[in-house]
Amino acid sequence: MAEIRLTQLSHGGGCGCKIAPAVLESILSTAREKMVFPQLLVGTETSDDAAVYRLNDEQAIVATTDFFMPIVDDAFDFGRIAATNALSDIYAMGATPIMALAIVGMPVNVLPVETIRAILDGGQAVCAAAGIPIAGGHSIDSPEPIYGLVALGVVHPDQLKRNCDAQDGDVLIIGKGLGVGVLAQAMKKGVLDDSGYQALIASTTQLNKVGATLAGMPGVHALTDVTGFGLLGHLLEICKGSGLQARVTMAQVPVIKEAENFARQGYGPGAIERNQASFGQYVHFAAGIPDWQQRLLADPQTSGGLLVAVAPEQADAVLAAFHAAGFAYARAIGHLGAGDAQILVD
Repeated sequence: MAEIRLTQLSHGGGCGCKIAPAVLESILSTAREKMVFPQLLVGTETSDDAAVYRLNDEQAIVATTDFFMPIVDDAFDFGRIAATNALSDIYAMGATPIMALAIVGMPVNVLPVETIRAILDGGQAVCAAAGIPIAGGHSIDSPEPIYGLVALGVVHPDQLKRNCDAQDGDVLIIGKGLGVGVLAQAMKKGVLDDSGYQALIASTTQLNKVGATLAGMPGVHALTDVTGFGLLGHLLEICKGSGLQARVTMAQVPVIKEAENFARQGYGPGAIERNQASFGQYVHFAAGIPDWQQRLLADPQTSGGLLVAVAPEQADAVLAAFHAAGFAYARAIGHLGAGDAQILVD
């Protein structure tokens, strides 16, 4: 049974399973919330990371769900990655998680009970590290392995961070290096060594707990996390929501060290091309930026880093908070300014 490879049981893996941004927009274009709920602070209108409902003047509940098919073959690691990724949406709203529910779909006639149990144990380990219980959930017999969480958190309404509140002049800071999709594809092709695998696991299982700290800092205007749509896709959501233009300096964009060589060789999931086709008209690259770097900016990041829009005078404090929390790749990558919603990369 140890020869079963989880990644071979599914057609995609991790946040690379996401529906392409353009297709998703088409699906949701007529399904936006029509009724007015005054206490619903965040719904579907801004493509934010989670829904937020005000309970009272000092508390709002944050709710999200995230699940996907295996990005790695190790069952325990898969569970850890999926749980870390789901909780990231809570932290990206500036909230603190309080509990989770498990979403489980498994081919029960294919996977042994021990493998399924290891997946759930991985999720449980991450929730324990986050200080929350998995208080229930739902399971089905499905043709492909699926695991994730419904995650709930709380935030003071005044500290809620949406992706549509960035301001002209804000500095853009990212918390993790890019290249998760590239490493995952190299692993699936059988060319990833142990150091590369450990780099993949280290990035995708690092909880974005620092989000709750950032939310309480002055000058932090907007937060989101970089996941299936890549850096460009999630930055574009900030630009559209805030009515601003972004400028990114390619040389400042952090890349996971072990991923760079594979990226140069052209490794990466098909979701890169789907992402590029979805938002390419909004992205303009300066001459001379190679194709492999352009692809990295569209690489789907499973359990990726937080993306912060912060006033320039507070940028150093935000970077210090990231570094103090163990985010070695955290770096300022550009800024926002007045203009049409687009991204300029130089």
